[in-house]
Amino acid sequence: MVHCAFIFDKAILDGLTDRADRRVEFIWESVHELDARLREHGGGLIVRHAVAEAEIVKLAKALGVESVYANHDYEPGAIARDEAVSAALARSGVAFKTYKDQVIFEKAEVMTLGGTPFSVFTPYKNAWLKKVTEKDLFSRRYLPKTGQFTPQVLDIPSLESMGFVRTNLAALKIPSGTSGGHALFEDFLKRIDHYDEARNFPSVKGPSYLSVHLRFGTVSIRELAKAALARWRATDSDGAATWLSELIWRDFYFQILHHHPRVENRSFKPEYDAIKWVNDPAHFEAWCLGKTGYPIVDAGMRQLNETGYMHNRLRMVVASFLTKDLQIDWRWGERYFAQKLIDYDMSANTGGWQWAASTGCDAQPYFRIFNPTAQSEKFDAKGAFIRRYVPEIAALSDKDIHAPWLCSALVLRGVDVQYPAPIVDHALARILTLEMFKQCR
Repeated sequence: MVHCAFIFDKAILDGLTDRADRRVEFIWESVHELDARLREHGGGLIVRHAVAEAEIVKLAKALGVESVYANHDYEPGAIARDEAVSAALARSGVAFKTYKDQVIFEKAEVMTLGGTPFSVFTPYKNAWLKKVTEKDLFSRRYLPKTGQFTPQVLDIPSLESMGFVRTNLAALKIPSGTSGGHALFEDFLKRIDHYDEARNFPSVKGPSYLSVHLRFGTVSIRELAKAALARWRATDSDGAATWLSELIWRDFYFQILHHHPRVENRSFKPEYDAIKWVNDPAHFEAWCLGKTGYPIVDAGMRQLNETGYMHNRLRMVVASFLTKDLQIDWRWGERYFAQKLIDYDMSANTGGWQWAASTGCDAQPYFRIFNPTAQSEKFDAKGAFIRRYVPEIAALSDKDIHAPWLCSALVLRGVDVQYPAPIVDHALARILTLEMFKQCR
C-alpha cells in the first residue's frame, strides 16, 4: 500500500517574516491539486503542518511502513535534515530511500576527464551534451493502480491555520500545480524559437515563466530538456539551443553547490571573502525599495517587490548595481532575493549573485561592470517596462526616461519631483569598485 504525504515544514515556514508569502500559497494550491488527482485514483494526500524531521518519523511509525521514499535535495540544511530523518527511521527499522529527480545530472555524474568537478560552465555544458541520452530524459511517471493508494479523507491545513494569508498570486496570473506548469510549457513551445532574442527584453513576453514550477517540482525537468533538445536537433533553433543552455546552467549550479557547499554564504573564490564592502545601509534600503534614481534598476526592484518575480536580464542589472555601483556585499542582495523571489532556489541564486559580483565560479571578470543607463537604453529602448513600474517619470520621452537627471528643468515639468536623483555616480563608482577588487588580488 502506498501512502502519499506532504509536510508543510515548520522549521522552514516559521522563519519566514512575511506572512503573505507567494511561495507558500503556490505550494498550498499545488498540494490541493495533487490531492485531487490522487483522489481520482481512490487515494489522497496526507498533509501535515509540523517539523518535517520529526513528523516523517512519526508518520512512518503510525502507518507501519517498511520504507520511506523521497527525492534528493542539495541544499546543506536539507541534506542535514534528511540525514537526521534517515538515522531516526533506521533506529525504528524503517528504510529511507532517496532518488535523483529535480535535475538531469547531479553530484559527480558530469566530471572533467581528470575526475574533478567543473568550475567553468562552457566545458561543463559540452560534457553534459556529450553524456545525455534518451534514457536520461525519460520522464519518470509513477502512478499506482487504483486500490494501491491509502484512501485519505483528511482536510489540508488552511493557509490561515498555518499563519499565512492570501497574496496577489491570482491577480498576477501565476498558475499553480502541474496543470499550471503544463499550460505555461505549451504556451512557451509556440515561442521557443525566438527565446534567444526575446528573453533579453523585460517588456516582451520572452521567458518561459517556468522557473517557479521547476523550483517546486510541478513540471518535469526531463520533459523540458527533452523538448528543447529535440527542437534544437530537428530545426537548429537558436532559441531552443539557448533555452537548453539555461536548463544546463541549472544543473551546473546544483553540482557547484554539491561539491562546494561553502558557496551558500562564502565566495567560491576564497580571496574575495577579503573584499572590504562599503555596505551603506541607506543605499541598500534605496536599492530594496527601488529608489536609487536609476530607472531600470528601480523598475526591476519594484517588479520584484510587487510580484515576487524579476526578469532575468534585470536580475543581472540590479545585482551588478548593488555590488559594483553601491559596493554592497552580494550576500545582502542574495538574502533579499531569498525573501522576495517566488522562484527562489539557493543554488541558482547564489550562483547568479556571485557571477554578478565576480566572486564565484565562471564569474564575469571583476572589471566588467554593467552600466545601468546603457542596459536600459539597449533592453528597454522605448521605456515601456520603466513606465510600468516607475510611473513618476512616465511623461518623459523615450530618450530622456533612461537618465532623468540629465534632463533640463523645462523637460522635467510635469514629472513627479519625488523621483530621486541618482544615489551614486556610476563613473565614479566604477573606479572605486575596480580599486576595491584590486586590493584583493
